[in-house]
Amino acid sequence: MGKGNSKQHQPNSNESTHNLKGTFIAVMLLGVFILVSWFGFYALFLSR
Repeated sequence: MGKGNSKQHQPNSNESTHNLKGTFIAVMLLGVFILVSWFGFYALFLSR
């Protein structure tokens, strides 16, 4: 009865890889932003 629906819920491997690639890029950009802002505030702290 449920044999035909087994492949319906699995995403295409290309779409899954593309979505994960976009997520990875977004996380890396967020990490770079946090690091740059942290070093900027640290440099401001050292200059005062």
